Amino acid sequence: MNPYYDRTKPHHTPDGFRDPQATLHKVSLATVLKWRWRAWRQGLPPAAKVPTPVVAPALDRLNAAAGSSATWIGHSSMLVRSGGLNVLTDPVFSHRASPLPYLGPRRAVPPGIAFDDLPPVDVVLISHGHYDHLDRRSIERLAARAPDTLFVAPLGFRPLLNAWGARNVVELDWWQGHVHGGVEFVLTPARHWTARSLGDRNRMLWGAYAVFARDLVWYFSGDSGYGEHFVTTGQRFAHRARNGALFDLALLAIGAYEPRWFMQHHHMNPEDAVRAHRELMARQSIGIHWGTFPLTDEALDEPPRRLIEARRAAGLGDGAFLTLSVGETWWPTATENPAAGL
Repeated sequence: MNPYYDRTKPHHTPDGFRDPQATLHKVSLATVLKWRWRAWRQGLPPAAKVPTPVVAPALDRLNAAAGSSATWIGHSSMLVRSGGLNVLTDPVFSHRASPLPYLGPRRAVPPGIAFDDLPPVDVVLISHGHYDHLDRRSIERLAARAPDTLFVAPLGFRPLLNAWGARNVVELDWWQGHVHGGVEFVLTPARHWTARSLGDRNRMLWGAYAVFARDLVWYFSGDSGYGEHFVTTGQRFAHRARNGALFDLALLAIGAYEPRWFMQHHHMNPEDAVRAHRELMARQSIGIHWGTFPLTDEALDEPPRRLIEARRAAGLGDGAFLTLSVGETWWPTATENPAAGL
């Protein structure tokens, strides 16, 4: 029995959680095997033509703890400075996104900030339990490094995080919020699912985050297929919009989208992400969830190229939706963020 079960909420069931937007699509072992067999026969994914770009992080400035910023560590791991807090999203510093150290997707590039070089981390946001987003060793190291670090996660994660040494854990349901250090963290819906093993499918919730700080209002998509929740999120917080924009920055997944017959229910492609950018009323977006782990059938370097095409097709300016190099930092001023990147 789901201890969080609330019959009034459509994403709750007696046995766990469900995605109200994709009730007829279920990830099964047979579906996964069908996909992997086809990919193997077709030699997918193809090798990247261009290596994932990497730059040295601006550690001195990041450690100065002034102003707001967002640094791409790789995949969905971002270090965001907002409201005077250092917030780390879906931290994965391990060599593989896997429960095993010798099998599973291997990093194409090292973390943009080495673990030992991280500035003090105040808050860790967890979007869901898949291994490329929730890494046991990274959580254990963060908990040991600073025992008072706040871990914010969807419903069902507290026992797991406690077992890994995290003692300061807040669980949220969709649309629930928690204020820490004057910054509000709200868990919002996402179109996805979660599991850590064969027997715990959807026993833990998943989600995205809307973060409201005095100097930076931002959104972190976690993993999500495109869906109506982007419009709903924009509408729910529309009263907080400033100068025509709700979010100053949206961190939107743009990779791990092929083949579409399977992945469209769980991951956005760049075209989907551009649509989400508009529906969230984001002033600026950064593409994440690409270039780090070979997870699906597209090449690691394809998502940023498709993002350029999708951005132009939508009539967005070059600076409206960017990608960063691993280790690169976005600063929220025009002079420090010229639209010269991808």
